[in-house]
Parts: sequence; C-alpha cells; structure tokens
Amino acid sequence: MTDPHTGPLDPASVPRVLCDIASLATAESAPTGAVWRLAESGRQLDANLVRIPPEGRVDTHVEPEVDVLLVVVAGEGTLDSEAGPQSLAPGCLTWLPRGTARSISAGDGGLSYLTVHRRRPGMRIRSRRDSA
Repeated sequence: MTDPHTGPLDPASVPRVLCDIASLATAESAPTGAVWRLAESGRQLDANLVRIPPEGRVDTHVEPEVDVLLVVVAGEGTLDSEAGPQSLAPGCLTWLPRGTARSISAGDGGLSYLTVHRRRPGMRIRSRRDSA
C-alpha cells in the first residue's frame, strides 16, 4: 500500500479486519482464557477475547488503572459486583469502572466476551528512592 503523498504506508496505521470474534467465541476446539489479543504495534487500546468454560469463573479482582468495556459475544453468565449480580447475554455491553471489584461466572454453555480498554503503560524500572 502506498500513499501518493508520503510513500509506503505503515501497515499498523491502516484500518483492517483483525478476526471473526463470533467464530472464535463459539469454536468447539478453542481453548479457554484469552483466545485472541490485540497485538498491533503503536496501538492506544488493548482488547482481548476471553472464553470461560461452562460453569467456569473469573475470580473477584480489581482493575485499578483503566476502565474496561465488556461485550458478550456468546453464551451467558453473571457479573457480580458491589451493585449485585447482573445477567450477561450476547450483545450485552457492560462498563467496568476502574477501581471496582468484580467477578464473572459462566452459565451452562460457557461465556465468551470481548474486553476493550486503554493500553496500560509498560512496566518501568524504578530506583528504591522512587518507590518510597
């Protein structure tokens, strides 16, 4: 690909289809856990397609740094938080504010969802003085 004004385009800066999440979310042989991750260089976002097996669970955790959008793409389950249990089903778009405790449980058929959030900064090595 070439831009007539600047020459060859950086592939990371061109919009493109990355995957078919519906196929990945429902594939019989797909593993559980994060089955796809956004890995393009230079990105400002992170995204993951996560599969939880039938009756599986993501234990209670807190994301202290970033808000997360969660989109259910297959299956059903429950989001548990301080607000109480909330049903999750395909098409459900959920906002998970940073700093809130939550857990996710899959139903009888499992649960697949896409998470999207701002990319976290890379780890930095700091001196002992900086961490005090």
